[in-house]
Amino acid sequence: MKEAATSISNLGELDGPAAPARRLPLDISERKVLLNLMDLAAVNGALAIVARWAGTPVRQPLFFVGLSALWLLFAWSLDAYDLCPAGQWPASVRRVSAAALLTYGVGLPLLYLASVGLRPWLSLGLLLGLSELCLALERGLYVLALRQPAFRRRTLVIGAGDSGHLLTEALAESRDPCYEILGFVDDNPDKMGGGAEGLLRAPPLSLSPPLPCSSAPLLVLGDRHALPRLITEQRVSTLVLAIRKEVNGELLQVLMDCLELGVEILPMPVLYEQLTGRVPVEHMGGAWKVSMPIHHPGTGMLWPMTKRLMDVVLSALGLCCLGLALPWIAAAIYLDSPGPIFYSQERVGQGGRHFRVYKFRSMVPDAENGQALWADRNDARVTRVGRLLRKTHVDEFPQFLNILKGEMSAVGPRPERPEFVEELAREIPFFRVRHAVKPGMAGWGLVKQGYGASKEDALLKLQYDLYYIKHQSLWLDLVILTKTVAGMLSFRGRA
Repeated sequence: MKEAATSISNLGELDGPAAPARRLPLDISERKVLLNLMDLAAVNGALAIVARWAGTPVRQPLFFVGLSALWLLFAWSLDAYDLCPAGQWPASVRRVSAAALLTYGVGLPLLYLASVGLRPWLSLGLLLGLSELCLALERGLYVLALRQPAFRRRTLVIGAGDSGHLLTEALAESRDPCYEILGFVDDNPDKMGGGAEGLLRAPPLSLSPPLPCSSAPLLVLGDRHALPRLITEQRVSTLVLAIRKEVNGELLQVLMDCLELGVEILPMPVLYEQLTGRVPVEHMGGAWKVSMPIHHPGTGMLWPMTKRLMDVVLSALGLCCLGLALPWIAAAIYLDSPGPIFYSQERVGQGGRHFRVYKFRSMVPDAENGQALWADRNDARVTRVGRLLRKTHVDEFPQFLNILKGEMSAVGPRPERPEFVEELAREIPFFRVRHAVKPGMAGWGLVKQGYGASKEDALLKLQYDLYYIKHQSLWLDLVILTKTVAGMLSFRGRA
């Protein structure tokens, strides 16, 4: 995060006296690494203790590696490292407890089959009890530690406009205790000394359920020339640059002076992205270079080959399963609503190329009458069987054929219809950037937001899509696939 932050106007490469050393609190990524290490110590420590108590200590390191991999997959899929619930002890404990149940439920039978000697049911009970106790204690210590002043980033936001509003609202919603917003800096004399409407101070962190936000408004404390004084008086450690225009020479000189005082300077889109998992496309402004997925992993060689191999394997397995279930699904669709079993529709793929996507028919025949329409929630055109297919995402299974043909990927942005793409590209900035990668059957926007049913939903989905394009990796794909499977099993698909 710090590397990205200092890339603005190359602030870190300026000549001049060295900035005084100032120890900054843990940033977002460092806190997630810390939580990962603490959780892994609790999970593996519980296994070692129970195995030694049972007289059959686990001597093969491979078992601990496998257990750790299962834990990380399930914990990330359950948002156990989302800093919002992680900062609230009850919510944090619920997530890690569920992750522990899944981890041991899958991992312990494997240990038993490998003749480690642990008795599954007895060991599962002991492991769950001990690990959940350890996890609850270490998560409680984490929350208590973050309440200490040493972990707080005293922050000023440069810009009291829409971008500043959006950032402070995201901080309030995330309940991140490490960012203490002191106020705004803005050159507009009309805003000086006044409150920024709608912006409230983030509520204090506690071990109890969320409390209402404080009613104290955040004030504009001065203009750019007041920054050095405010940094000294308010003991500021972080500045967030929430302006859309390019940094001009005068502001750059002020920021140079601030860097000499040892503060950290972050672009608003970078911090917003780390807080929400979305790229704020309307608020990139002069920070578009650090927010756009210009050199994303898909432009390399190794990741596209790995992703294509995964797509071929998953599509082959999916088509085999689909072949076994196809007679029953086809009969149910036809008996409920006589007509075609399959449905195809033109969509826009990578590079703007058009292709036809395949699905099981979930609506009545001729539901659109030749006109492209957004699918409403609880759409009356959906049949009874179609509603079940949608809830379980089974209606998407024929798209394994699109994946095998190379038109789609298992994970990626959901493909849009050409009619909608033309309209949305005119109204939403950077919309066509989502065509930089293959569209996916599952996606980051799908698991975080769900299916879109309006232009507003399309904007939110684009923010998630750009985040995925920037950060795509095998690990993120596995997390998305795990979340998708969990959504299928819990009937959380669209109605």
